[in-house]
Amino acid sequence: MRRAHRNRRTLQLAAGGAAVLLALSACSSASTSSTGSSGSSSAPAKLSGTVTVFAAASLKESFTTLGKTFEKAHPGTTVTFNFGGSDTLAASITSGAPADVFAAASDKTMKAVTDAGDASGTPATFVRNQLEIATLPGNPEKIASLKDLTDSRLKVALCDKQVPCGAAAQKALDAAGLKLTPVSYEQDVKSALTKLELKEVDAAVVYRTDVQAAGDKVEGVDFPESADAVNSYPIVLLKDAPNAAAAKEFIALVRSEQGQRVLNAAGFLKP
Repeated sequence: MRRAHRNRRTLQLAAGGAAVLLALSACSSASTSSTGSSGSSSAPAKLSGTVTVFAAASLKESFTTLGKTFEKAHPGTTVTFNFGGSDTLAASITSGAPADVFAAASDKTMKAVTDAGDASGTPATFVRNQLEIATLPGNPEKIASLKDLTDSRLKVALCDKQVPCGAAAQKALDAAGLKLTPVSYEQDVKSALTKLELKEVDAAVVYRTDVQAAGDKVEGVDFPESADAVNSYPIVLLKDAPNAAAAKEFIALVRSEQGQRVLNAAGFLKP
């Protein structure tokens, strides 16, 4: 009888131990399953493919740098740019040109895209830019003010009035009460600067960022009226962006502290 009692006691302990082990195993399995599921769902998706950015010509140098930074941070991605006059780019977007991001040189040109319903979300201003008079190295014509550009002996290039840099130049001239008839109206700021570099004109009114980017090819002359014509640069994700996920990350880079350092180093003002 004592042996039978001991046997029953052993069986009860074994059964109890097995039950505990089964319970612990179930808990461990559930915990692993839960952790694995959570880890999988929270892991960021790997970005890939091409991000197409339509950007104002004055952003060429800084955005090209940021594009390379983005590609290095996200292997498998490629950033392609279409740089030009903001109004021309806006017209292309509203006409159906495929693009992921639009960065304009003025709120007015961005409005053309948002009014057409081609933007996803609200555009955000990421930098500002100010005008400067560009002259040939050494400033051979001794240009010191905006008024000096009205001298009939001088050949001056401006951006077209429909382009943000041209609209800003006209605003500065109006603020100074001056009238200026250029020998050339250009479709974007880079074209106006090229006219000067080729010595086809004596001066051009462009952004200070473009003067800085040109290095020793030109010389810059500040003028006080430029403070009355500072342009804000907005950026937005486009509604039918072919690669929206990567486009959002590119915009985040532009607006990040790292992106702002690149833009500020290029001469852009903080937003």
